[in-house]
Amino acid sequence: MLCNQEIVAYVMRVRCLPAASRGNLKNISDRDALSKPLTLTFPVLPMRRSELENSTVKKQKVMSENNKELFSTVGAAAQEIDDEPTQQSQGQNEGLHQTGAADAEGHPVQEIESLCMNCHKNGTTRLLLTSIPFFKEIVLMSFECPHCGLKNSEIQPASEIQEKGSRYVLKIEGKSDLNRQVVKSESCVCKFVELDLEIPAMRGQLTTVEGLLSEMIDDLSGDQEERRTKQPEIYEKIAQFIAKVRAVIDCDAGSLPQTLLLDDPAGNSWIQFVPGEPQHKWSHVEYSRTPDQNVSLGLVSADEVAQHRLQEAQDAQEEQRKDRNPTSTGFISDETEIENFANEVQTFSATCPSCYAPCETHMKVVNIPHFKDVILMSTVCDRCGYKSNEVKTGGEIPPHGRRITLKIDDPDDLTRDILKSETCGLVIPELHLDLTPGTLGGRFTTLEGLLTQVNEELYGRVFSQTSDSMDEQTKSRWELFFQRMKDAIDGKIKFTVVMEDPLAASYIQNVYAPDDDPNMTIEEFERSHQQNEDLGLLDMKTD
Repeated sequence: MLCNQEIVAYVMRVRCLPAASRGNLKNISDRDALSKPLTLTFPVLPMRRSELENSTVKKQKVMSENNKELFSTVGAAAQEIDDEPTQQSQGQNEGLHQTGAADAEGHPVQEIESLCMNCHKNGTTRLLLTSIPFFKEIVLMSFECPHCGLKNSEIQPASEIQEKGSRYVLKIEGKSDLNRQVVKSESCVCKFVELDLEIPAMRGQLTTVEGLLSEMIDDLSGDQEERRTKQPEIYEKIAQFIAKVRAVIDCDAGSLPQTLLLDDPAGNSWIQFVPGEPQHKWSHVEYSRTPDQNVSLGLVSADEVAQHRLQEAQDAQEEQRKDRNPTSTGFISDETEIENFANEVQTFSATCPSCYAPCETHMKVVNIPHFKDVILMSTVCDRCGYKSNEVKTGGEIPPHGRRITLKIDDPDDLTRDILKSETCGLVIPELHLDLTPGTLGGRFTTLEGLLTQVNEELYGRVFSQTSDSMDEQTKSRWELFFQRMKDAIDGKIKFTVVMEDPLAASYIQNVYAPDDDPNMTIEEFERSHQQNEDLGLLDMKTD
């Protein structure tokens, strides 16, 4: 086997041989033949010094041109590599072109040729990036094959996976509720509670509540004729279930109300909200995803979750061997009338619920006069940027819930401290504002601060991005709502705040303490069986 240096030397020698001698060199594999000295005889002619210099310059030019042909510079080779992604991207976008159509907001409809999974021939996929009122941007996709006639449509969220999962609950009480729009992402699970009907996570779609039920009927009815002869018992049960679903669609007597539950760990599903409707009709709660849900979404691998659980088990064993007390950061906050005597911020080692990286959780115990101790907790992850602020109440779970009613008749009432726990619902009848439990999480602020945050959340996330696509009636109702909210924040109107907390963990400052507040009413109530079930109190065993 010849090395590179030997091959180059051999080529240079062959080039120096006369043309008549080159034909005899067909196969040279003997290493000794290459190592023999090469002797060439040329006739010696007298040359002048100037001619010799010119000849040398010409030879150098010829050798330089030959080198350019044989070898390229490092810069030229690097430029060729840089040009490859651009050429590939241009080749990838050749099949994507504009159709000339657009939606009401001017978003263009694009087409691309794609493979039909039915006949394995090429069909056409149309793409539209658009936005849904009260929600976010999505991608609508529609496929049609001219060869076999297959048609299909689906929806994909155009935004990233949200920080937390979302759970929507809709109470269906009439025909208008069946016409509400529903965005169901590919990771969302739909469930009709009373029908005991669950639609698993599958392709994303933009539809209505009635559309979900109608599609389910079509899927179940597809093989009914075959079941009639082969499986008559199953046929009868499915037929009865289809009749029950049709009764819900037709709003027959006794078929309503129904409860629709949407659970999406990616946080990209949605049920249409109607402003001014009763609180029990529609609710939205965000929750932290479980490790298994993060694996299903592709955020982390199963090996990372297994390693994290193993590490937790090892840490638990280590905790049993020795006591680990929290360390103080040494930070002393400004002393106020609601601070506790310790006045220190405690720091704990924790794990980020998003990326499972080690992080720190800061905790501060604060005593609220005439109420109880509360715990302020803050977590920040330096790796992924996750942030969380929570307010927890201390002490045991009380036997009764608490309902606080405060009449706001003076602008100074807006400066009262308010603690709204995660389990607390807030209602302001004069503003048609209903905050379901879980909305905004736990908050320790003032009445003015809470109303300002609600106003900013609704205006920034709902109204400002979707007002152009609203009908005039809906838009005017939103504008009237925000105007009333602004007047309430400025103290121009009187209103009533009603806070209902089944765990009695919420609080509004009594400015007349220790005397009773004439504008405030506090009453206790028995928790319902459903509330105890939702809070997990029925599963607790203290024996």
